[in-house]
Amino acid sequence: MMNATTAPAAMAAPDATSPGLTRTLVTVCAMMATLMQALDATIANVALPYMQGSLATTADQITWVLTSYIVAAAIMTAPVGWLSARFGRKSVFIVSLVGFTVASMLCGVAQSLTQMVLFRLAQGVFGAALVPLSQATMLDLYPEEQRGQAMAVWGMGVMLGPILGPTLGGWLTDAYNWRFVFYVNLPFGVLATAGLVLFLKDSKRNDALRFDWTGFGVLALGIGALQMMLDRGEQKDWFSSTEIIAEGVLAALGLYLFTVHMITAEKPFLSPRLFKDRNFAAGLVIMFAIGMVLLATSALLAPYLQNLGGYPVQTAGLLMAPRGFGTMMAMMVAGRIISRVEPRLIMLLGLGLIAWSLYEMTGWTPDVSTRELVSNSIVQGAGLGFVFTPLTVTAFATLAPELRTDGTALFSLVRNVGSAIGVSITSFLLSQNTQIMHAALAEYVTPFNRMLQSGGAFQFWNIASPGTLGALNAEITRQSAVIAYVDDFKFMMLITLPTALLLLLMKAPARQKPGEGHVEVLD
Repeated sequence: MMNATTAPAAMAAPDATSPGLTRTLVTVCAMMATLMQALDATIANVALPYMQGSLATTADQITWVLTSYIVAAAIMTAPVGWLSARFGRKSVFIVSLVGFTVASMLCGVAQSLTQMVLFRLAQGVFGAALVPLSQATMLDLYPEEQRGQAMAVWGMGVMLGPILGPTLGGWLTDAYNWRFVFYVNLPFGVLATAGLVLFLKDSKRNDALRFDWTGFGVLALGIGALQMMLDRGEQKDWFSSTEIIAEGVLAALGLYLFTVHMITAEKPFLSPRLFKDRNFAAGLVIMFAIGMVLLATSALLAPYLQNLGGYPVQTAGLLMAPRGFGTMMAMMVAGRIISRVEPRLIMLLGLGLIAWSLYEMTGWTPDVSTRELVSNSIVQGAGLGFVFTPLTVTAFATLAPELRTDGTALFSLVRNVGSAIGVSITSFLLSQNTQIMHAALAEYVTPFNRMLQSGGAFQFWNIASPGTLGALNAEITRQSAVIAYVDDFKFMMLITLPTALLLLLMKAPARQKPGEGHVEVLD
């Protein structure tokens, strides 16, 4: 096993000995790259209705603007570790930034759905490396005793991106038009690229390294087929459709073959040593659950506020912003106290806050007050912040330095897959439960229901009149959707609670005196 003094991933970080200004500039550039990639997962959510009209598509077709990006990013995250080792971290980082920025501009000028989906796929392909490379850079850039604060700063980009995406997207769409949700990446992409070219030192390259095409192929097959099954299942009536059955079989086969190949191959795509680390393995499961909640809540809340609450797009975006502030404040606090407080206790507090906020949301109606919306968002954001920073530090505390880049790539992959699955499942449950509740409530619309025979109900919803009957049907649909949203909030709460048990499997990072971790990594 390669020790810490010879590990290429560790030796690839001479930046840590650079002057403080250089390290700060690299940190800012890594943060901008992270924020760009994270923002684009959700920034287009509130602009979809406007894109639908401009690109002349149906409501089902326009969702490919979101899913194409998520699928491409999930598939291309896995080979980031190999690309970094083969071509050097700096080269891969810069190519990814340039490609992502160019793809963003192409998305802004797209004139058809086909063009948009192709350019979003390109965005996902190039953007996949940004988060894991920025995280690996930050882990190598700072000594052990400063990594808590470093991960808090870096994590703001990862967590704030999906949270603030709908807010920024709503404002840009309302003030300009939907194309600016993609144009906004240009200045950040140019600045981040220039900073990395000037200040980031490259890592060593292994020209003899060979790519495991078999491992990558079966993993891409499994992830791609799984996402297709989740996205198209509702339209095709799930397993009554031959297409969905085929996609389910391909997903299971791809993931099974990847697992077998990883265990048996001489030089697999991902090292099995990653999963033998107890902290890292437990951290992956927790990150998967957090990924589901992080993106699904944003995807649900935006249409909830607009369609049921009646808020305009810009106001809906602003009401979702406090979650980002809660996350930012919690990360700052967690980064400062993590060296003095048991990280698992901080994560337990965070999971508790997330679960409590989701429980409160199960009692919401479209008339929920603005004060409750804001306070709940802040609490939920704080919970996410208290989980993310200590989770990242604890998961990588016992991982061998030479596995760090592969580990950050896998962390991002799991978070992306969790986000995709979370959005797909909650969207399916929302549609399915709305139909079920509509059928259940419609059973009470009969001439024998006395509530519909007199008073205000009779005036507004006279079932003998076709006009008022249509209004009654619209109200039943609205009430059914409210109940379906509540069921989704319950589902996410039940996803969050069991992850607290995984904290028992994790070991607390060893407390180190200032400078010890710095010497161990670099010397």
